[in-house]
Amino acid sequence: MNSDRFDTFRVGLIFPMSGPFGIIGPSSELSAQLARDELNASAGVLGRRVELMSIDGGRDPVTVAHEVATLLDAGALDAVAGMHTSAVRRAVIPVTLGRIPYVYTSMYEGGDRYPGLFITGETPANQLVPALEFLVREFGRRRWAIVGNDYVWPRKSASITATRLRGLGASVVHAEFAPVGTSDFARTVTAIERSGADATVVLLIGDDAVHFHQQFAGAGLDAHCIRLSPLMDENMLLAAGGENTHGLYVASGYFETLATEASLGFSARFARSFGVDAPIVGALGQSCYEGIKLLGALVNRAGTADVRIIESVSDSVSFTGARGHLFLSDGHVSQPIYLALAGAVDFEIIGEIRPARD
Repeated sequence: MNSDRFDTFRVGLIFPMSGPFGIIGPSSELSAQLARDELNASAGVLGRRVELMSIDGGRDPVTVAHEVATLLDAGALDAVAGMHTSAVRRAVIPVTLGRIPYVYTSMYEGGDRYPGLFITGETPANQLVPALEFLVREFGRRRWAIVGNDYVWPRKSASITATRLRGLGASVVHAEFAPVGTSDFARTVTAIERSGADATVVLLIGDDAVHFHQQFAGAGLDAHCIRLSPLMDENMLLAAGGENTHGLYVASGYFETLATEASLGFSARFARSFGVDAPIVGALGQSCYEGIKLLGALVNRAGTADVRIIESVSDSVSFTGARGHLFLSDGHVSQPIYLALAGAVDFEIIGEIRPARD
């Protein structure tokens, strides 16, 4: 038997290494490595050295879940964590449920609560909803289009968006969902223009979002139709090009321009570890840093990787990440959310947003 099994705490890091979401893969991997190195520089996890095993979360969800199951059945995993789509998360949950802790770091549609599942990302209730409220209130936008990928997160987020817009006296005049991996949005852009929309919610991932923003601006819609996205990091911004992101608002729990002590400290440590030529971190990448730090805090607080014991102490767990000192409640991290306006290479933060009290 391999003695390393008892000397290391093995984490399956699920992040997109391929596919349209692969654009955020390098920053996700390096962010997780930074968290691993920081944990190992102290006491590790349960006194054991943390080891990351990269799993490509950009593949078909069934394929990803099968790899996790194979590793788990072979006794090769103590936990899983990472940034990937809700479709992948839904496939992985039945594999890990009750067996090992699973820290999911992406924004998602909300509502999941399973033993051993802990979520650091934003939900529509604290991310999309207050951003919609701000834009309707400040700019009077009443005719909204929605474009998203065709899976659970965009579809549920779109439903929540439509419901809140009705409550604000606005409406959805066009909505459509494209398969993951779509690059041609010409018909979509034309449909948005013909609908008379004066605002568009963009629920596309990675390269799909990049292609959409380029074609949206290329058709001149950015002159009169603002955009709002909960998923747009600095890597995607640079890929889209500054000339194509005029009037693009983004709601997120983290931006690299966030001028807090925790954010600045994280950026400095990342640069020291990986150099000035390292990928831009962004919200999606840094979430893997927080995921590994939260995983370490949970297991060390419980004194074991036993899911039942971790669950019993989870609400008393806190940790420090790139967004400051964060707390876990009912399996989710409580966090501030910010609204920003896209610039040529980064985001100008407008301020913190919270859901309105009707």
